[in-house]
Amino acid sequence: MTTKKLKVNESDKVDLYPCVANGQDRAKFEQFKADSNFLKEPLSSELKNDLTNFSPDGVQLLKFHGSYQQDNRENRQKGKDKDWQMMLRLRSPGGFIPGSLFIALDNLSNRLGNQTLRATTRQAFQMHGIRKENLKEVINTIIQSMGSTLAACGDINRNVMAPAAPFQKGGYPAARKLANEIADLLSPMSAEATYLELWTDGNLAYKIKPSKKVKEARKEQFSKGIFSGNNEEPLYGQTYLPRKFKCAVTVPGDNSVDILTHDIGLVAFPDANGEIIGCNVYVGGGMGRMHNSDTTFARVADPLGYVKSSNILNIVQSILALQRDYGNRKLRKNARMKYLLHKHGIEWFKEKLTKTYFKQKLEPSQPEPKAKLEDYLGWRKQSENLWFLGIPLLSGRLGGKTKIKIRQIVERFKLDLRLTPNQDILLCNIGTFQRNSITQELKEAGIDIKLKKNSIAKHALACPALPLCGLAITEAERLLPKIICRIEDQLNSIGIKESILFRMTGCPNGCARPYMAELALVGSGPDQYQLWLGGSSDLKRLAKPYLQRMHIQQLEEVLEPLFLSWKDTAKENSFGDHICNLGDQTVTKLLHAPSTAP
Repeated sequence: MTTKKLKVNESDKVDLYPCVANGQDRAKFEQFKADSNFLKEPLSSELKNDLTNFSPDGVQLLKFHGSYQQDNRENRQKGKDKDWQMMLRLRSPGGFIPGSLFIALDNLSNRLGNQTLRATTRQAFQMHGIRKENLKEVINTIIQSMGSTLAACGDINRNVMAPAAPFQKGGYPAARKLANEIADLLSPMSAEATYLELWTDGNLAYKIKPSKKVKEARKEQFSKGIFSGNNEEPLYGQTYLPRKFKCAVTVPGDNSVDILTHDIGLVAFPDANGEIIGCNVYVGGGMGRMHNSDTTFARVADPLGYVKSSNILNIVQSILALQRDYGNRKLRKNARMKYLLHKHGIEWFKEKLTKTYFKQKLEPSQPEPKAKLEDYLGWRKQSENLWFLGIPLLSGRLGGKTKIKIRQIVERFKLDLRLTPNQDILLCNIGTFQRNSITQELKEAGIDIKLKKNSIAKHALACPALPLCGLAITEAERLLPKIICRIEDQLNSIGIKESILFRMTGCPNGCARPYMAELALVGSGPDQYQLWLGGSSDLKRLAKPYLQRMHIQQLEEVLEPLFLSWKDTAKENSFGDHICNLGDQTVTKLLHAPSTAP
């Protein structure tokens, strides 16, 4: 395959970008990206001024570099500047965090952050509380510690997920490897140069070093169809994607990654030696939505088909290129690929993909075993001589004595970490002779590594919400422990021993993937939440909204009739299945919708 760069004239651009053939149909933000010189200005200039915050334009570019600007609402004072601070998110395919990087992050969070780290639902660490004047030092240190924040946010491919368990058998090693390959394949080229220029003063020694396989696949980015028309950014072009893009890889039967919630989901089938022979491909999933907007909604991905191992990387960049060209660039709230699938359907998508981009026949999807939501908590065998330990972190927040002790253990035993999609951490590469020492150290520090089998906390997720997230309408992370206790107390009083897959967010944006839960609370006003019910315990079915505004104090009153109706069948049916079996009409009758807030 030749890497000869293509010459593109104006007439060709109409074909390359069908959705924006008429320049007037492009949103202002699209032109702003094109004018930014590959995500450089005005961010580069604003990093040199003495202001405590970035401009609105600078904030938009900052996202592509892995950071969001926030202000602490609880510190707002009339007539004074906001308490500006930056949230920084890492790029860590499959959730892998080398021990040395974790130590660097711990030091940075203590010295220049808010003394905590947060494991996200996309298997990456976030740091909060970074001041603008310290942002370059933080990112530079992360890069020097072999980490990265490039493309962790923004209109680009985000962190690629994979099962976190470091098993050395079956398809797990190959799935983790594929997640790394996809992350490198979909990394922006010129934006990476800008990234290193801004944060390392142009030190190209830290450039992503893709494997030979990925280098070969990248050559296809200059082929007709996939080529964006821009030689510097052959896959993305100067305007990158219409909106964020998410990918995940897993193995058959393991749905720890919420495979149907991604733009691209890959289920990798291994042979007897653990090598991938092919993948089932799913497209068009996504959680984000808005209140009072029927044109925005959560959606599970459609099965696209099966591809052999030699074509996996090519189909991934082909799908991204199709979304690049046909995704909605006029209305950002409808710019995700899920709306493209909803509007045109999977058959249209297949036809466009195989005619213009992938140009190969898709095989029918292969049968998969029943999926399970794995959490990987507690002690698990990693290989013949090694173990890993899953430690629960409610909402992924790592701070205080737990953070101190994890740091000590990682340093003393030379361990690496992996972050799970459930916001927990796995300590990896533990020798058999080290198990007792680590268990004893955690016990002495008062850190409980065990959760009850029916604990709702085991699978519960919550977004950060107030006071830092600019989209938050109400509480989520800070309220989650109390809500879990209230629900568990109610189940115990009724006599139900089973657990419930529960998630909670402070707004409808869906960062904790609430729309897949059996029971979810989605912020809809101060101390008020939408009530979503009926997702499945294996994360294969969307929940439905049954109440638009439920005051949090009336939670028990609303849920009691549902729990009572579930009691007699709880051992046979999950709560989500029970809701589906009841049907919408019966569920609505059982709900005690509050008339007024207390």
